[in-house]
Order: sequence, then structure tokens, then C-alpha cells
Amino acid sequence: MAIKKSGTSDNKEINYKVLEECGELTPRAKGGTVKLRYLSWNDRDPKYDLRLWSEDEDGNEKCGKGIGLTGEELEELYDVIGKLIKEK
Repeated sequence: MAIKKSGTSDNKEINYKVLEECGELTPRAKGGTVKLRYLSWNDRDPKYDLRLWSEDEDGNEKCGKGIGLTGEELEELYDVIGKLIKEK
């Protein structure tokens, strides 16, 4: 799969390959869904990726800003979230 990088004069394509669909959050009222995926951007080492994904009028996927996490970073985030939940 490929997406076009907006905001550049050359409309450079960025390729990605979804290796695993890990989960989705509740869809947004204005469209799109935040998804956690394990994917590779431009044939680099795969990472866990958390970002908003939606479809354009032609049915092509487009993505919003997000973050990429290694497996170790994902585990650290899990620990931080667990502490936050326990504190409430």
C-alpha cells in the first residue's frame, strides 16, 4: 500500500505494509478510526503504529499524525497506562 505525503511539492509516495491489525478505538464522529497496527513504513523495521486512519472519496486509505513504537516502548506505555488506571 502507498499513501501520498501531503505538504510536499513533489507529492512523494510513502509505502507501508500492514503486518498485523492489533485493534481499533471507537470511530470518530467526523470520520476515521484510531488504529493500532504493526506495520513497516518504506521497508524499514516494523513498529507498532497508533494513528487515525480514514478513507478518501475513492476508497483509498489516508492517515493522520501518529506515533510509532518499538515492542519495548509499547510495553513501557502499557505499564504507564496501567499505573494511571490504578490511580483512578
